[in-house]
Amino acid sequence: MAISANRLELVQIADAVAREKSIDRSIVIAALEDAIQKAARSRYGTETEVRAEINPKTGEIRLQRLLQVVETVENVSTDISLEDALERNPEATLGDFISEPLPPLDFGRIAAQSAKQVIVQKVREAERDRQYEEFKDRIGDIINGVVKRVEYGNVVIDVGRGEAVVRRDELIPRETFRNGDRIRAYVFDVRREQRGPQVFLSRTHPQFMAKLFTQEVPEIYDGVIEIKAVARDPGSRAKVAVISNDSSIDPVGACVGMRGSRVQAVVGELQGEKIDIIPWNEDAATFIVNALQPAEVAKVVLDDESERIEVVVPNDQLSLAIGRRGQNVRLASQLTGWGIDIMTEAEESERRQKEFQLRSDLFQETLNVDEVVSQLLASEGFTSIEEVAYVEPDEISSIEGFDEDTANEIQERAREYLEELEEKLATERRELGVLDELLDIPGLTAAMLVALGKDEIKNIEDLAGCAADDLVGWNERKNGETVRVEGSLSGFDLARADAESIVMSARVAAGWISADDLIEVSGEELGDDEEEGVSDSENEETDSTTVDAEQYFEQDNGAEDETSTK
Repeated sequence: MAISANRLELVQIADAVAREKSIDRSIVIAALEDAIQKAARSRYGTETEVRAEINPKTGEIRLQRLLQVVETVENVSTDISLEDALERNPEATLGDFISEPLPPLDFGRIAAQSAKQVIVQKVREAERDRQYEEFKDRIGDIINGVVKRVEYGNVVIDVGRGEAVVRRDELIPRETFRNGDRIRAYVFDVRREQRGPQVFLSRTHPQFMAKLFTQEVPEIYDGVIEIKAVARDPGSRAKVAVISNDSSIDPVGACVGMRGSRVQAVVGELQGEKIDIIPWNEDAATFIVNALQPAEVAKVVLDDESERIEVVVPNDQLSLAIGRRGQNVRLASQLTGWGIDIMTEAEESERRQKEFQLRSDLFQETLNVDEVVSQLLASEGFTSIEEVAYVEPDEISSIEGFDEDTANEIQERAREYLEELEEKLATERRELGVLDELLDIPGLTAAMLVALGKDEIKNIEDLAGCAADDLVGWNERKNGETVRVEGSLSGFDLARADAESIVMSARVAAGWISADDLIEVSGEELGDDEEEGVSDSENEETDSTTVDAEQYFEQDNGAEDETSTK
């Protein structure tokens, strides 16, 4: 059978569109079928169920009308009686559809325009789906492109089969691009949106630097060297922690390269950003000391529970450890995930002397002992009356100059003091009107209940209506300055997580939520934390890096500006 020219042209058009838009040919054929069906409905009635089929080889068009088998025919355009249906198909039953061929359709001007719109829309949707499927699997990769245009500081990039955008805040400070410039960037997000898939690129993302090192250092690409962590101050300075899985290969030397060739290639791509390459270590103290390079560290004291570390440096190293505007210590904190407090040896000695004197005075006053005994207890590491009262007696009797009787007497005095204090606090709590029901809330002490009573939190409902900030306090900006607002329990060194636990326990006790709801919410929060761990650590960056020498922030550190890729 001869094939008409029009039919051949239909197939050729479908092939050309599929090639041009890089989409599957069957999608174009399906779009043509939808367009013909829409045109046919406008010809035979919108209520008519029309099906169009195009032979992908010959281009032949077949039109059919679907009629539903019913008992009583109400609309001849959509229904057919069971008797008539059985004549066409002996196996037809009620509810089935019988197809009826329709004559070829001559497209008018309006029908052709409508069909064109359907085809364009379907092809555009298919093109968007293809772009999304192509780029969603490239999240975490570096791609190259050509700058197409710059809109309000955002750079739109032609990446071959689509467009991507580098938002203004994802560009390295002070770098500019013009139309036609080539650019490399990191794909960190791909989203489906109404206007089509949006590909978001970044040149400030920490993983952009990690991927650049992967391209420049074969040992990283092969997995011999692993990048464990990256912290960046885009355009200024960065720290990279690396470890080697082969003891014969120096990870820092491999990343630096011969005469710095490898690291300089990365520095050049990042507009001269200085890079410290740090050897990663399982021991947190060693890793943090490495991360503070080039400053020398004299001593560190770790607090595993709060993941904070005190770093003691020589007086002449304080400026170097802090860095310009706190940059060095801030990046070290980001890299290690620990909060870092930096102090000089003189400041640390003065602080310890003050703490020792305070503990000694506390023991002397509360235990009614002389200065020598109180200083001995303080020098042995006792920090509170509770420790003295409830440790094993031999820990006190083993102190030089003490015996068993002395230890028992000291502990007896400590317990008597705590009992008197507890009774005094209980009396004060009752005078403030704090109900006994709050005693059943885990984590609250008698002193905390008194503090809550002074803030008019006197029953379960009052406590259940609080937020964690009401208990531990919060920071807010006023007139360009950060102001600390104290909470009801700010003086008790209460962690935010513990405060949240206290509030949720109160809400369970008040009947606002059930214990099962509390478990479910905890699980959901845990999942959110795992997904957004990076952004949370970035948001808490300022709070987690505390230094005692803010006057150094505004000073330029000459040693800081030297190339630190050694």
